[in-house]
Amino acid sequence: MEKTLLRGRVLNFRREPQGPEDTQSFDYFEDGALVMAGGVIEAVGPFETVSAQAAGATVIDHRPNLLMAGFIDLHLYFPQVQVIASWGAQLLDWLNNYTFPEEMRYGDAGHADAMAGAFLDQLIGHGTTSAVGFCSVHRGSVDAYFSQAAQRDMRMIGGKVMMDRNAPEGLCDTPQASYDDSKALIGKWHGRGRASYAVTPRFAITSTPEQLEMAGALAREHPGCYVQTHLSENRDEIAHTLELYPKARDYLDVYQQVGLLSGRSLLGHSIHLEPREIDALAESGAHPVFCPTSNLFLGSGLFDEGGLRARGIVSGIATDIGAGTSYSMLQTLNEGYKILQLQGQALHPYRAFHWITRGNAVALGLEDRIGTLAAGSEADVVVLDARATPAMALRMGRVETLAQELFVLMMMGDDRAVAQTYVAGRAMKPANRG
Repeated sequence: MEKTLLRGRVLNFRREPQGPEDTQSFDYFEDGALVMAGGVIEAVGPFETVSAQAAGATVIDHRPNLLMAGFIDLHLYFPQVQVIASWGAQLLDWLNNYTFPEEMRYGDAGHADAMAGAFLDQLIGHGTTSAVGFCSVHRGSVDAYFSQAAQRDMRMIGGKVMMDRNAPEGLCDTPQASYDDSKALIGKWHGRGRASYAVTPRFAITSTPEQLEMAGALAREHPGCYVQTHLSENRDEIAHTLELYPKARDYLDVYQQVGLLSGRSLLGHSIHLEPREIDALAESGAHPVFCPTSNLFLGSGLFDEGGLRARGIVSGIATDIGAGTSYSMLQTLNEGYKILQLQGQALHPYRAFHWITRGNAVALGLEDRIGTLAAGSEADVVVLDARATPAMALRMGRVETLAQELFVLMMMGDDRAVAQTYVAGRAMKPANRG
């Protein structure tokens, strides 16, 4: 089996850093290497040691750049790639004015396939190797999403949006149709290669109680699947949800009553939470997902990561393309840092980079496969250049520590700082891009 050895400065998180001084939470090799074969990492460590064990391997020298696990994005929409940066709306207007008209186009299988390919190439170009995505209501959009991911051998999670009200007629299914379509797609894609399925009721406003019951049935029948939806992004959204579900104790209870709340549930936004909802999240092990660029763009509010963390709740972090404004998990950290600053919460660069790699993998229960460079993990690797732009290079002239370099990357970096992305051991970013 052909082996490839990557040489560079290697950073690999073994657990979540507990503070700025917690250098025991990761391995850092100033002259490091990792060996990839068959899409898996075989060895990682100092170059001198690893190279002696990898005779005959093809050597790619990325020095002085930094090698890390590929980034993981826990919440985004591939049908929204062409409405990013659409002006002037908050959540519900955004859906009606931009999202729904755009998603109507995904009934065309050719268009869905072309956009899925372009979407995945954008992720790779920005250093993201795994993501959890919403497709459109159309079965063909899911086929496009997973087939294009399979061509790139990406570990991807996704699902068909379930919607049967409060959306245009061309985007509405029925409770039974959404169940039947989702079940067929689970059978076709879940566990095939690196694909996993997520049962995907868009949110409470666009699903009747009957449809959410069907979504809960799917989750019970397929416990290996994920559940993805939205929770408490916007105060008008919350008010409308409680009007539609007057018997619910709160917004989260709408999902909880039908069995959609578990450790495999990913709840986008989760900003304006009631005490009972926080209790339920802590008890169930469900994962809120912080979407900083989207929350700022739509004026939704400030995510209380510190408060949730204090309750033992493990939150993910994500771009939320297309209300999110960048494919870059580096820029996502940039805006996330600022949102937490506004609340007196610190996001140290060690914890930030753990979050977009192993941390998001922990939320998925996949930390034994992705999010680290440990031997046996899947060979998804990003190569980062902290001197990628003149401004970054100027700043790096005064950088003295790894933590300072990481902070430069997360505050000033974007796709230009991604020198290369490896997916299942293959270099995927063309040299002339970004």
